[in-house]
Order: sequence, then structure tokens, then C-alpha cells
Amino acid sequence: MALIITRDLTKRYGSAVTALDHLTLEVEPGVIGLVGANGAGKTTLIKILLGLLEPSSGSAAVFDLDVTRHGAEIRQYVGYMPEHDCLPPDMTATEFVNHMGRISGLPRGASRERTAEVLRHVGLYEERYRQIGGYSTGMKQRVKLAQALVHDPRLLLLDEPTNGLDPAGRDEMLELVRRTGTEFGITVVVASHLLGEIERVCDYLLAIDAGRLLRAAPLATFTKRTGTLTVEVEEGADRLAASLGGSGLAVHEDGHLVLVRLDDDRPYDLIRDAAAELGLALTRIEQRRHRLEDLFREPADDLPLEAPTASTASTGTGDGTSGARA
Repeated sequence: MALIITRDLTKRYGSAVTALDHLTLEVEPGVIGLVGANGAGKTTLIKILLGLLEPSSGSAAVFDLDVTRHGAEIRQYVGYMPEHDCLPPDMTATEFVNHMGRISGLPRGASRERTAEVLRHVGLYEERYRQIGGYSTGMKQRVKLAQALVHDPRLLLLDEPTNGLDPAGRDEMLELVRRTGTEFGITVVVASHLLGEIERVCDYLLAIDAGRLLRAAPLATFTKRTGTLTVEVEEGADRLAASLGGSGLAVHEDGHLVLVRLDDDRPYDLIRDAAAELGLALTRIEQRRHRLEDLFREPADDLPLEAPTASTASTGTGDGTSGARA
């Protein structure tokens, strides 16, 4: 059963800006990556799903509840971690998360217990009585995650959860997101413009660009092996490419890399023999994988060695319905 359904969802700001453009999709349980550049419409979509923003046209439902009529009810079942800093500096983490639990409808005792549990989960239990104003950026992000979890939601919407973090902090936050989805069994939608982060924690991908759906599919379909070999040499890539081309292989030189179409096993022996004959040092030979970045490349930038496939081609307008599942 789909947790989120949108049909021709459109949001315009005035007459000049279209944030969402006839977006149609379905999201089923799992850890879902919502990826797109800044300004692609990710935050607008999240706010509409929470009932905080009215769509211009089209429809959206969360747990079969229409977002325009049942926003308050939807928010009972959804945890939201906003992108921007929104924490009161003069409250402790315990006070703030407990307060968020209480206004979500938890009884006093249950709210205190849940507050302790989620602060332990996000790694702030020892620091829970410090004022938030004295926290680092990473600790503040953990507080935002804790308040999103305190009322035991069925769905988590995380908007740029690693915003402002250094590499170590990003790693820790991504591990928390992964554990939250797998250990708690909560469906998590992670909105990010950083494709590498989505690859690390998500099992399904929703890619949007300029408010339109590019692709919705399991992450594995984007990173499967292609029919191209990547050959790296320390120097002499141009000579290697010329030699392999003379042997009848389809090749493309890309800096210090030589890309070779892999129709059968013949290229492996030809690459080995050519490198030995030219006295070149082979650094690596590996079968190329599709990359998430390929979704957002202009058609003119596509590698000439690869024909369009289901895992690299865009769905274009987003008029079709795509499902997401764990």
C-alpha cells in the first residue's frame, strides 16, 4: 500500500515560479531518497505533504488522508526534520524534545520516557541537560532528528539532514538515518541534493528536477553494471585508445581513462596485449557502473559508447505513475 500518493501535483508562486509541475508519484514503505538540485522542489513537496502549504492544483494524500483537509491528522503520524535551524537556544535538549512529545499528544510520563529513548538513540543522552545554544551544529541536527522521532511516527520526512555538517558529522548522521529506517521499521524520506549520501542510505530513489519527476526506481537499477569497460593507465591513454581502436574495438578517450565497449570477453585480452606492447602501466580495469549523476546530465554529455537504457534514461515529464517500495 502506498503511503504517499500525488496526482498532477502543482505548486506555483505567483506567475513566474513553478516549484512543482504536475508531479505524479507513489511511495511505499522503505528508505527513500528524494534527490534533486537546490530549488528542484523537494522542500515544497515536503511542506505540501505535511499540510503546511496549499498546492496550486492536483492532489496529494498521506496514509490515504488528503493533505488539504487532514493536515493536522497527518502530522500525528509523521516526523519532520526541517532543513534550517529552528531550535530554542535557551532550552535543554530534554526540555525541548519532551515539549515536542507533549504537543504531539503523548501523556506526560510517556513523553519523558520517549524523550530519554530518542536522545539515547541519537547519541545525546549524556548531553541532554545542556542548553541547545551551546551545542555544535552536529548536535543540533541530532536534536532535530530526536524531536521528529519522539512521538513514534510511521513516516519520517528529513529535509537535508546533513546540512552544515563536516564529513565526520555527515557520516554519523547518515548512519543514524540508516539505523532509524532499518531498526525502527519507519519509512524514511531523505531529501538531499548530495547524490553520494542518497546512495549510502537509501534503497529507493525519487529524482526530481525543476518540479518534475525524472525517475522513480530501486537504487540498484541506477548503479548496475553497464556494457563499458573503464581502463585507467598512468600515462599514454591516447596511444592505448588508438591501438584498441585499430583492433576494431569501440573506444572513447576520457582524460587518463579509456572507455571500451564490452560486447564480449575479447577486449580484456586486447587491452592486456596492447598495454604490454606499448609499455604502459595499467592502473585498473573495471566494468563501468551507472551513476546517479547521469540522471541530471544533458543528453549531449552522454557517453557515445552506451545506448540509452532503462537505468539511465529519464522518464521525462513525470506524467506517469511510479511506485516506490523497500
